[in-house]
Amino acid sequence: MTVPVTKTTGSENNVGNKLNLIGHTSDIYGSRTSTDIRFQFLVFWRFTDTQMDARSVSDTPNKQCTDEFRSFKKFPTEHKDIVHGISYDFYGKRLATCSSDQWIRVWDLDEGNEWKKTSEWRAHDGSVWSVRWAHPEFGQILASCSFDRSVRIWEEVEGTDGSVKWMLKATLGDSVKQSVQDIQFAPKHLGLKLATCTRGGIVRIYEAMDITKLAHWTITHQFEPQKNTCINSICWNPSPFDDPMLVVAGEDKVITVWQYNLKNKQWQQECKLVGHDHPVYHVSWAPNLGRSYHMIASGSKDKTVRIWHLDINSSNDISTTTPTSSTSMEAKQVAVFDDHRSSVWSVEWNITGTILASSGDDGLVRFWKRNFLNDWKCLLEVRADGDTQATKREYRF
Repeated sequence: MTVPVTKTTGSENNVGNKLNLIGHTSDIYGSRTSTDIRFQFLVFWRFTDTQMDARSVSDTPNKQCTDEFRSFKKFPTEHKDIVHGISYDFYGKRLATCSSDQWIRVWDLDEGNEWKKTSEWRAHDGSVWSVRWAHPEFGQILASCSFDRSVRIWEEVEGTDGSVKWMLKATLGDSVKQSVQDIQFAPKHLGLKLATCTRGGIVRIYEAMDITKLAHWTITHQFEPQKNTCINSICWNPSPFDDPMLVVAGEDKVITVWQYNLKNKQWQQECKLVGHDHPVYHVSWAPNLGRSYHMIASGSKDKTVRIWHLDINSSNDISTTTPTSSTSMEAKQVAVFDDHRSSVWSVEWNITGTILASSGDDGLVRFWKRNFLNDWKCLLEVRADGDTQATKREYRF
């Protein structure tokens, strides 16, 4: 089993065109984007075998999507079971993968542009659902969550003999009684914090008070967005100009946005995004590079991808020594895509928040972009079954 990696060649771009990327042979359940601004790798993984596929999508204006993509790297995952998650590091030069085989593997891109496995270890006592990198400002740190009801923190350290290996620094899960479904490190301006969500409907925020002592993590906050209902996905607002915010989604169909209130020192629900008819499997908060509003994408069992605009009007009183904040939020649904015709498992924005990738049970990954007329169009399709026929559709709001 191999991993084909493809890269774009330079040519002019028309947003209305689509390119079919053919490689996988079965359902595609997820995608990730690299943070390398020069070219943005996207990684797709599927549950029916252990193959990964990394491809690159250019977001450069006036580049043609009809240009040929070429495969330039393939490598086996070496996982013995379903691959559930994959994560790029901040620079897009390292990959971490996790699987139902309970193992985590780390891959590095060497000077010859070859992906080399540099580490592997049995990380949990159950299926590993997700693995995430912390910002490199805090070191080479990974977090993983599992069906075994634990979250584990790993750090890459150098031994006395000069060898490098990953060490378990902390296990977070003393009070967790259900499977931990998703995790995500906070943006670096908030410090070394980790948000987790469980099958029982609880969100916990952990913080390493001293980043030099990763064995000590404190639960700073805990709340229940969906009491006794499974939470499938959480995502931080990446903007450094807003108060800490999280978007939460799960089995109760409703997506909720939560904000940390500086005055009360509590997380409180600010708004609901209502529209899905079935459980929501994944949410992604778009990076904001100068927009006056935020964008959140969601994928659901109801076979749709939805994009939401979130207007945040904040008034902060800095005239007193006591921090206060007042925020009003208005949310509206601006686009619905039903092209997958099946459950949508993952949605992911690129680093500029301008291209959205979605993947589902139909074995397809689709890429969406809005043009200057505010029409959302499908840029690319990745077909798992080899069928290159695509239906061209526009979504106007």
